Amino acid sequence: MAIIIDTDVIIQGERKAFDLKRWLESRSGEQFDIAAVTVAELWHGVERATGAFRSERETYVRRILSLVQILPYTEVTALEHARIWAALESSGKRIGFYDLIVAATALEHGSTVATFNRRHFESVRGLRVIEPR
Repeated sequence: MAIIIDTDVIIQGERKAFDLKRWLESRSGEQFDIAAVTVAELWHGVERATGAFRSERETYVRRILSLVQILPYTEVTALEHARIWAALESSGKRIGFYDLIVAATALEHGSTVATFNRRHFESVRGLRVIEPR
């Protein structure tokens, strides 16, 4: 079973608020993936950065992307996305648009989502969520 890493985990690693490298190494038998939308979120952070920080952030993003498999948004992902979106909407719950896509990607692949924002994902039926430690 693979673990899809949410953007917030990667960002906390960049900010040194979480030892992402140690956590990845402690789970050496696991496959780590990210959803394609996470790539956009990470590059958005690079595009918004300025000066020397931009170069550091770009280096960090490139390093992370070299360590994980990027899962594309497919037609199957779109169907899962629509199902989750409709189910949450009909129950009066909402999560962020990008979180919907991460959740759909995880369900499509039978993966677990690693995030520090458990409450964003816990309302998605059938989704396994872990908080990295």
